Amino acid sequence: MADKLQPAEIAREVLRRLSLQRTPPTPENYVALYHEIAGTTVTELFPEKALKGIASALPREAPEQKRLGRQIETAIAEKSWDALKGSLVALFDAAGAEAPAWGGLLREVLQQLERSHAGLTSAQKRESLERLLKTSAAPDLLFTRVQSLMRSWAQGGAAETMPSLVDPLAPIEAKPAPAAKAAAAVGPVGAGNPLQELLALVLENNVAVLVGDTPKMVDEAKKLAADIRAAHSPEDVARFAAQLKKYTYRLNFVAEDHTELNSALLQVLHLLVENVGELAIDDKYLHGQISVLLELTQQPLDLRRLDDIQRRLKELIFKQGALKKYLHDAQDRLKTMLATFVDRLADFSETTSSYHDKIELCVERISKASDIGQLSDVLAEVMQETRTIQLNAQRSRDEMREMRHRVDESEKEMQRLQHELEQTSEMIRTDALTGALNRKGMDDALEREVARAVRHEAPLCLGLLDIDNFKKLNDTYGHQVGDRALIHLSAVVRETLRPQDTLARYGGEEFLILLPDTSLDDAVQILTRVQRELTRKYFLHENQKMLITFSAGASELGPQEQPAEAVKRADAAMYMAKRAGKNRVVAA
Repeated sequence: MADKLQPAEIAREVLRRLSLQRTPPTPENYVALYHEIAGTTVTELFPEKALKGIASALPREAPEQKRLGRQIETAIAEKSWDALKGSLVALFDAAGAEAPAWGGLLREVLQQLERSHAGLTSAQKRESLERLLKTSAAPDLLFTRVQSLMRSWAQGGAAETMPSLVDPLAPIEAKPAPAAKAAAAVGPVGAGNPLQELLALVLENNVAVLVGDTPKMVDEAKKLAADIRAAHSPEDVARFAAQLKKYTYRLNFVAEDHTELNSALLQVLHLLVENVGELAIDDKYLHGQISVLLELTQQPLDLRRLDDIQRRLKELIFKQGALKKYLHDAQDRLKTMLATFVDRLADFSETTSSYHDKIELCVERISKASDIGQLSDVLAEVMQETRTIQLNAQRSRDEMREMRHRVDESEKEMQRLQHELEQTSEMIRTDALTGALNRKGMDDALEREVARAVRHEAPLCLGLLDIDNFKKLNDTYGHQVGDRALIHLSAVVRETLRPQDTLARYGGEEFLILLPDTSLDDAVQILTRVQRELTRKYFLHENQKMLITFSAGASELGPQEQPAEAVKRADAAMYMAKRAGKNRVVAA
């Protein structure tokens, strides 16, 4: 019976029962009783604003705290209870982890300071320990580094870290091996050892680039590369290993500084963009740009997103430049019109003054005229002066009318450009309805991913999907419900895809998915996983669960193949999936 009740009837029945049961009419009691009568389940609203306030108050001192904080903010932005639950569980796991055994470690530090170690003096040990204490702010990180330092001392000073010869960026917690054993593992030491040359290239071409903004670290990396090339004996390698280990310590500090610097710069950029947004209230064409920049600064930097935003902003910058030019032109025309108006007004005033003087002389001559001939001469002169002032007034009026016409044209052109900027700004991000990339954004993303796939010789797959029975859904429930179904599909697909994947609205109820670094078999599995997730997350309409499914075709971009051809093959495979019974994926 409840299925037949209308919302208004259910509301009246709720109020009636609250009165009969003498239940307090609180929002919680009303909602619970409403869903009980309607036979539906209570859907909890997502308290986004309150959760954001909690997330902003979380500590962000340690790297792990920063990472978990970003995960929580992302989960809140996506309104995902599952993701928020996972992030909070991870946060409490980290908080409940066993505290570092500082007592035992400090005892070991005192013991190692008193012991003698080959190749290490007491001053050197104190210096390395002081450097760790100064540069390691996080307690967990300091514990790990001091622990590693004690292990290196226990291994005997200089002959301590041959594993770094194999992997110069290996974690410093790795248990070191004796130099002689490591040297034997990598083969004969000398100019012909390929591992030595490979390590030198890593130091010169990779490590030096990573620390490019620290000249001292760059010079030391190049010196280490020269040292490993010049090593001809196990003793040379042992000395190099000791130097390399010290370098890796400092390299870790530089990496931490870079991470903190990036985070601080993002926060500064976010504040600047927010400030610009507050100042540009009336400039509607800036709203889209400000929104996309704010979204960018709220999550970790991603080269794909940066590249996409850069391409779109270039078009806006070009149009804004054109608008600025027309604004200057209109300003110049308005200045010219005002200057002309002032000049004509002055001329007209001068002409009028002269006209009045001449009229007064004519009046005086008329009063002194003794015959009709003299009167005729005076009237002819009056007519001539009147005609002259009339022509001057008409010329001034025509010039002013022309200037006004030119100003009106400039104003219309500016309004047209401003309207285009507003439209472009709204289109800069995504499709207005679904939040996926629009057609233009899809073309840009496809061009970028194809270029990247060719450059890295990596596979690129395309998935084209189409909602099953969408026309029937529109005809039965209306276009508004159809739009909500598209929004639901887009949200589920984006939640299920990987971060590097891209979703775009291809047209109508069709969507294109770009799957970089993905083989054809993996692409089919990804699309199938999306289908399973869509059947698990129902689409609700008037508290009724409706199953939304789609058919999809997948294709892999072939060598020298145009992207349009790959899309065409995926489209053909999608229609094969439709004919085969729908709700399935077919590989092209």
